[in-house]
Amino acid sequence: MDQFKDLGFAKLDLSRADRTGQGETVYCPGKTPEQLMEIMRTFQRTGVRVLGTKCSPEQFAFLRNHSIPVEYDETSRLLMSPWGRKTELAGLIAVCTGGTADLPVAEEAAQTAEFFGAKVERYFDVGVAGLHRLLAKIDAIRRADVVIAAAGMEGALGSVLAGLVESPLVAVPTSVGYGASFGGVAPLLAMLNSCAEGMSVVNIDNGFGAGVLACRMIRMMERRMQ
Repeated sequence: MDQFKDLGFAKLDLSRADRTGQGETVYCPGKTPEQLMEIMRTFQRTGVRVLGTKCSPEQFAFLRNHSIPVEYDETSRLLMSPWGRKTELAGLIAVCTGGTADLPVAEEAAQTAEFFGAKVERYFDVGVAGLHRLLAKIDAIRRADVVIAAAGMEGALGSVLAGLVESPLVAVPTSVGYGASFGGVAPLLAMLNSCAEGMSVVNIDNGFGAGVLACRMIRMMERRMQ
């Protein structure tokens, strides 16, 4: 039976993993440190694994100062619980970036996928400004079951990779770019209008969404093989 815990300001889903195969995730912005502490403490008491996205260093420091044993990565801004049962997936995800500036979003995707049990290989700074860098890694990327491409500027990496790999590709437009990139709108529209088939697109800077989608693809592959 599905269960949730009502804290008044939040209703915590305690059975999401049973329904979807992946546990609860908390969007940290907009929550006070005290609210986030109560949320994490409740999940700890119930033994439910939980991931926090877009967490600020100040929120993390508050949690640690109040003895909440969470882990934190400053690059991806992910908050990860060490408690609870972790699922292991057999599939492999390749996470690629157009440039080094896309790394925070790519790490959010990669570490989200790892948190939910996937194996991840990283291929950073392989954008189209130097296509030979991508081609030097393409054989390794092709071994992945799902490919994630995080890119800003004109967002061309997703289209290029989708035309080179057999695996499904998840494209993540990032807010990296100069004025006319409009904070990621330019790569978002480029990816949505790509002529390369086999590519899906998530929202701007949504590395978390890309990581979750890639894991669900792998989970369905594994189910079909059983």
